[in-house]
Amino acid sequence: MDLIVLVSITFIAAAVNGAIGYGFSSITVPVALLYYTNRILNPALVLIELVINSYVLFINRASVPLIWKRVAPILAGLVIGVAIGSYILSLVDPAWVKFVTYFFLLPLILLQAAGIRKPIKAERAIALPFGTGIGMLYSVTTISGPPLALLFNNQGYAKQEFRAALSVIRVAEASLTAVAYGVIGFYSAGSMEIIPYIIPSVLIGIPLGAYLIRWMDPETFRRISMAFDSLVVGFGLTRVLLELDLTSILTSYIILLIVILLNGYLLFRFFKDRPPP
Repeated sequence: MDLIVLVSITFIAAAVNGAIGYGFSSITVPVALLYYTNRILNPALVLIELVINSYVLFINRASVPLIWKRVAPILAGLVIGVAIGSYILSLVDPAWVKFVTYFFLLPLILLQAAGIRKPIKAERAIALPFGTGIGMLYSVTTISGPPLALLFNNQGYAKQEFRAALSVIRVAEASLTAVAYGVIGFYSAGSMEIIPYIIPSVLIGIPLGAYLIRWMDPETFRRISMAFDSLVVGFGLTRVLLELDLTSILTSYIILLIVILLNGYLLFRFFKDRPPP
């Protein structure tokens, strides 16, 4: 049963990743952690994501020169963040890191999904600390897509620039984390055993997602990205609340239901008010 769930969720996650440039870990982790521990799941996902994001970077390589100067300071922060996060992973329960991340991200993402954006003028000033935070988050949880998408959408990246920036950073964070996991001895036979079950999902799902998203306009792309993010973060928050025993099952899923309904309303309003093509 656990392998059936793993194959199914990674196929869905790969299709979403192929469509919007991220989402593989964001979708896979909240579900797969019901069956596997972080010590088994994280190393496998990091190695898979390194391949996935290298492929995404290759197909979006033409846009890399357009975003390189903007993302370079974030890359510098990643080095510091991955080192700190990998050390934290050996000491602290990753559930608390996820809880804090989801708790603060969810309202920000919902504001973005509503079309409210406040571009940050001092983008270079926040890049290094932002990169450090992303590196910490990724090395602990293998999730970084939602905060990265939040920043890049907020700063008005075009679709191809968005995908190129995401892939550059995610190749870097996956590479650094893969090395860090090796240093702290995080790889195991259990991690290697699940990789062959994930690979077919990735090989089929990513091209399928990339094909389906080909004709979407930039603003629709941004709104759907943010709606997707809020659902992922809402689901992740629900799972981590239960994992930490902070709420009852009913309360946790009421929170998720509220996020789903709010998301549906925001998307309905967006498409209702949008002029016909």
